[in-house]
Amino acid sequence: MTLTPQQLATTASEEGSATALANPNIALVKYWGKRDEALILPWTGSLSLTLDAAPTTTTVRLTDTPDDVVLLGGRPLEGTARSRVTRFIDLVRALADRDERVSVDSHNEIPTGAGLASSASGFAALALAASTAFGLDLDRRALSRLARRGSGSASRSIFDGIAVWHAGHDDESSFAEAVPAPGLELGMVLTVLDARAKSVSSRDGMRRTVDTSPYYPAWVERTPVELEEMLAAITRADFTAVGTIAERNAMRMHATMLGAEPPVRYWGPASVELLDLVANLRGDGLECYATMDAGPNVKILCRADAVDELAARILEAQPHIGVIPARAGRGARLITSEPGGSAGEQTTEGAR
Repeated sequence: MTLTPQQLATTASEEGSATALANPNIALVKYWGKRDEALILPWTGSLSLTLDAAPTTTTVRLTDTPDDVVLLGGRPLEGTARSRVTRFIDLVRALADRDERVSVDSHNEIPTGAGLASSASGFAALALAASTAFGLDLDRRALSRLARRGSGSASRSIFDGIAVWHAGHDDESSFAEAVPAPGLELGMVLTVLDARAKSVSSRDGMRRTVDTSPYYPAWVERTPVELEEMLAAITRADFTAVGTIAERNAMRMHATMLGAEPPVRYWGPASVELLDLVANLRGDGLECYATMDAGPNVKILCRADAVDELAARILEAQPHIGVIPARAGRGARLITSEPGGSAGEQTTEGAR
């Protein structure tokens, strides 16, 4: 069922509405592989930096329409992408013990499905907006657990700055939480080499790697060690150690994919050029470290006060690519909320 934005406005009920904003996060210790597909429980814990750039803004309204309506960028979602959202809304309906249909209107400021964490920001914003529209009052741990059911990495975008996602062993124990990082001011430059949706989704790439790569068990064994090393480096505000661990962990993740049958290769020639550029810049005295997720686009970690210089140096070497400068940002928060039909601005973060 397709409705125009004007029709959506007229079908909104008086039950509730909420708009939430969430930023992408980039993992410094990666999440790759699920041991429970239904609950999205990871094999290992992970750690990330929530950014202050390229957010997702999502409005959820309870409606009196016969079916859910889901828009992304003003266009109706269809097929698997739509089903993923409506299944998530079903979880919220079950938590609230309610059955109203909804309209979901979401806008990404970052390319969707290109390995730039659009699912993290998207499901974090959806979790907060939907739970609020249905009258739920979730604390941040519960909100993180809910967001995880849409996209594992979304569990971390609930929080400001650095967050660790505990792998856990069931729904209750698998959640993210903030990691204090006094004295460690991080920045990042995201490079956009290819904004198109990747041909192998993250979910399919993970599944293939877990099922077929002989290197994956070593990843599961080693990643918890690197996570503890990363937490120790953050505690002592050791940027060099943080960057070294992050770059190493990313390369090891991609090594597990290359060992899959058939191999999962998200890199392209431009990705390798950027990886070489990062090594050269570091050799020239601009301390920075590369990380990559399930896509060709390279993210480059640096100190917060070096972001502008790093972005300029990248564009000087590669003038035809896109760059997104970023620093540590806020977690998911409400922009507006209309519980019970009352409208108004909300200045709080929107979750306890």
